[in-house]
Amino acid sequence: MPEDHAPAPPVAATDTPDRDFPPSRDAALARLAEFVPHAGRDYAGRRNHDLPGHPHVSVLSPYLRHRVISEAEVCAAVLERHAKSAAEKYVQEVVWRTYFKGWMERRPGTWDAYLRGVAKGRDRLATEGGLRRGWEAACEGETGIAPFDDGAKELVRTGYVHNHARMWFASVWIHTLGLPWELGADFFLRHLLDGDPASNTLGWRWVAGLHTRGKTYLARPGNIRRYTGERYAEADLSRLSKEAPALEEPAPAAPSDMPGDAPIPKGRVGLILHEDDLHPAYLMARGLEAAEAMVLLNPEGRSPLEVARKVRDFTDALTADAADRLPCDVAAITRDPAEVSAWAKGFDAVVAPYAPVGPGRAVLDRVETEIVRPIRDWDLAAWPHATAGYFKVKAKIPALLEAADG
Repeated sequence: MPEDHAPAPPVAATDTPDRDFPPSRDAALARLAEFVPHAGRDYAGRRNHDLPGHPHVSVLSPYLRHRVISEAEVCAAVLERHAKSAAEKYVQEVVWRTYFKGWMERRPGTWDAYLRGVAKGRDRLATEGGLRRGWEAACEGETGIAPFDDGAKELVRTGYVHNHARMWFASVWIHTLGLPWELGADFFLRHLLDGDPASNTLGWRWVAGLHTRGKTYLARPGNIRRYTGERYAEADLSRLSKEAPALEEPAPAAPSDMPGDAPIPKGRVGLILHEDDLHPAYLMARGLEAAEAMVLLNPEGRSPLEVARKVRDFTDALTADAADRLPCDVAAITRDPAEVSAWAKGFDAVVAPYAPVGPGRAVLDRVETEIVRPIRDWDLAAWPHATAGYFKVKAKIPALLEAADG
């Protein structure tokens, strides 16, 4: 994830109000339309600048995480306005999300190992007073490291943090504060509106030197000052670690086979909607005519600790908006897979958008019926190449751009 070096003007942290995230597809489309004119060279030159209001990035991630709008849809809108050469950097950043999702889908044990790491970290918090105090200070933004503390407070307040600030934050958490990376990833997942199991887990692993083995990310004072409009003084950054040794663990398993796609079944078909894909137009384009739908949610499953109300409320409202847009009646919105199991008995077949590894998949797997799970063309084009580093997927971007399945 290379960084540009364009200068930014000095700016005070309170010059611009926080971004808000109205929970609807209409709001996502409006934000996309607002950003598209800036998705070319403006984005390429300024994307790493973490300035108040986040004026140089799309701020679409909470909607993309839930696929209220899709990666293919966003890229198509950008390329309708900009030449491929001008929009190349933005498209590549969108594809990072696809790469991470495919990489973990092919190595689901990585998610299981992360969950075990969170459990181990929680056990340590219960028995190691110093660790618990450090963790509490980090989560509350009371470490005395100003950019880190500001990031923690912005995250809790808004549910969003700029991507560059996420990298700094993870680096300070791991390499300066010496806290377990899994607890940091869990802190993010409890508070981020765009908290995605794959992008979040693998992003933290990358900073720790576990994703690209031995390659870590070190938050540097000069880098932070440059990309925050010089709003931090040297004294704010004096405690940053000067080293970032890679953490060690056994190498991940070899990638598993690609999951298989599935055709739309015939007869009386029920649709299960879930928080990982809230705009299943691709299923209708393939011929799905659902008799009725049921919505199954599990935002609380993102952490064994309490998930922020802001996250739960956003997910609930975004889901209600998606349910209102379906071309069929919705029986209920529930968190109970047993309720969905009982409902499913009234259909010849039940279909759901493919749910990747994570809490959404976990609750869907508890529904006691066979669920047909077609995969988006975009994912089918990318995931076969998500077996090692990002650049294998990056090379396939032209093919991905042909897979605009909405």
